[in-house]
Amino acid sequence: MVKRTSFEGDSCPIARSLEAIGDWWSLLIIREALFGLRRFGEFQSKLGMAKNILSVRLRALVDHGILATAPASDGSAYQEYVLTAKGRGTFPILVALRQWSEEFDDHPEEIATILVDREKGRPVKKLEMRAEDGRLLSPAETTLKPRPSRRRSA
Repeated sequence: MVKRTSFEGDSCPIARSLEAIGDWWSLLIIREALFGLRRFGEFQSKLGMAKNILSVRLRALVDHGILATAPASDGSAYQEYVLTAKGRGTFPILVALRQWSEEFDDHPEEIATILVDREKGRPVKKLEMRAEDGRLLSPAETTLKPRPSRRRSA
């Protein structure tokens, strides 16, 4: 089996985030957790994953602080997986991936659902990248620069 490269100490924030959520199974688990799934069996049934793969992915998501384990809400002996603030922070990532697919998929008519505002029932507006002053930004209008160094207190 090929050993996977670790990006944990990489200086690029995209590479670092891929260390935690960079495979499709993890993103699909997070998607289902955002929709309310909490139990191992629910994830396994909904995603059709092999139990050993699901177990490894859930453990990694817990280790990265994206999910936490908690006693089952029904008082049974089972444990549940709950999204942490870090896990809930993946919502815009999943929406961006969804919207990208809706725009560029070769067969968009096969996409069975749309994301809507629960209160109004209206489609969610496409995510936009905006400057601090509100201007819409394209990739050509952005760049990377070194982060200012942090001063150490004496």
